[in-house]
Amino acid sequence: MSLLARRAAAEATGTAFLVIAVVGSGIMAARLSPHDTGLALLENSIATGAALVALIVALQPVSASFNPVVTLVEKALGILDWPTAAVLMAAQFVGGLVGTVVANLMFGLDAVTLSSQVRSGPGLWLGEVVATVGLLLVVFGTIRSGRADRVAFAVGGYIAAAYWFTSSTSFANPAVTLARTITDSFAGIAPVSAPAFVLAQLAGGALGFLLVRLLYPSVAGASVEAEQKVMS
Repeated sequence: MSLLARRAAAEATGTAFLVIAVVGSGIMAARLSPHDTGLALLENSIATGAALVALIVALQPVSASFNPVVTLVEKALGILDWPTAAVLMAAQFVGGLVGTVVANLMFGLDAVTLSSQVRSGPGLWLGEVVATVGLLLVVFGTIRSGRADRVAFAVGGYIAAAYWFTSSTSFANPAVTLARTITDSFAGIAPVSAPAFVLAQLAGGALGFLLVRLLYPSVAGASVEAEQKVMS
């Protein structure tokens, strides 16, 4: 198997398990705490953050972005070329959709049910911009400052926290956003709400890229080639 095929498989697998964690823990939380939304969100956020740590630790030696915005910023920083970025992003979107189907089936739901949970409004869109900028700062700030071995814990901790300090509960990922449109459960988002979320994430990605370039103009103690090895 070629390196690119291995990387695509890792991205698809990691994104699938990430979405299984998000959707599955959301369904479980809603069933265990049906009358306490705050407790259900806490359960959902802890499971998601912990799963992210484990998945990044396991798959980082192959590829562990799990997020098209992160992959686009890798391209903008010169870490990836366009053909590689396109393959990895496609794998992330496919993996996310598969993850939702699996989570739905695990909990006895229909494999695909469009979400009825509308999430819309300027405050939520701003929340997605903030969540995405922060995620990119955590990912690339950790790596470009020479602490790539800590990125899994930084990202998992950030996402668990961002569930609570952003109005949108921090989707911050177009592949996960699309995947969450096909589950009518606690973690779902109505298809009509998804495009605005993705646009906000892309705006956050652009701002995050500029902030990373401003704060970390070079990779600490390494060349771009070395950073490529870390990200792949």
